[in-house]
Amino acid sequence: MSSGIPLADARAFRTRAIATRVALAVLAACAAAAAVGVLLGSRSPHSQTLVPLPSNANVVIVLDLSASISSDSFSRIGGTLRALSQTADHVGLVVFSDNAYEALPPGTPAADLGPLVRYFTLPQQRVPGFMPSFPTNPWSNTFTGGTVISAGMEMAIDIAVAQRPRAAVMLISDLDDNPNDLPALAAVGPVAQDDGVPIRIVGLNASLADIEYFRTIFGRSTPIAEAPTLEQAAPQEQTPFPWGLVALAVAAAIALALREGWAPRLAWRRSS
Repeated sequence: MSSGIPLADARAFRTRAIATRVALAVLAACAAAAAVGVLLGSRSPHSQTLVPLPSNANVVIVLDLSASISSDSFSRIGGTLRALSQTADHVGLVVFSDNAYEALPPGTPAADLGPLVRYFTLPQQRVPGFMPSFPTNPWSNTFTGGTVISAGMEMAIDIAVAQRPRAAVMLISDLDDNPNDLPALAAVGPVAQDDGVPIRIVGLNASLADIEYFRTIFGRSTPIAEAPTLEQAAPQEQTPFPWGLVALAVAAAIALALREGWAPRLAWRRSS
C-alpha cells in the first residue's frame, strides 16, 4: 500500500520541487568543493617564492659577484640562495664579474646552494670596536672585478636552451652594468625571446632607473623582485595558523547543514 498523501493540486508544487532539488544539488557541490579545497590546502607547502616559477622548475641562476656589490647586497645574496635552497627546484649556477663561468651544472638539486650561504653571512661581532667581515669566498681574490652582465646572461641562456624542458634564467644582480657593456646586454633580450627562455630578475638594492632599463630589454612583463635578507629568508620557527583552511571547513559545514535542513521532502502522487 502506498504511504503517499493524495493531493488534488500536486501540479502546483512541481516548480517548487524542482527549485528545491536544484538548491540541494548546488549546496552539495559547494560542500564537496570546500572539502576538496581543505584537502589540497593542507597538502600544499607554504614556501616563500622570489619570482614566479613553475613547480619543480629547472633554473639557471646568474649571480653577480662584481666589485660593485655592497655589504648589504652580500647579505641579500645569502638570503636569495637560502630561499632557493629550500625549494624543490633544480638549478645551474653561473657566476660572473668581468667574465663568466659555470659553477654548478644544470640539474643540481637546489639544496646544494645551501653550503654557499655561509660566504654571504656576516659573522657575529666578537671583538668590541671591530666590525666583522664576510668570509672569503672562492671568488673574492681571483674573480671579483668589473661588471659585464651580458657575459653571464649569454652563458646562462646557452645552458638553458640545451635543457629539456627548457630552463628559466634567474639573474641576481644590482643591475649596475658597465656602460661599455650596455650594447651587448641590449642584444641579449631578443636572443632570450627568440630562444623561448623565460627571464626572471632578483635585484640587489637595484635602482629604479636600472630596473626600468632591464624591463625595456627583457620585456615589460618580466618579473623583477627585490632579494630578501637572510632574516627574511630564514625558515619560520612557527607555522602560521591556517585561517584559510578554517574558512573552507566552515563553508563545507554550513553547506552540509543547509543541505540537510532542506533534505526532507514531501512525497505526493496525483489523486485518482
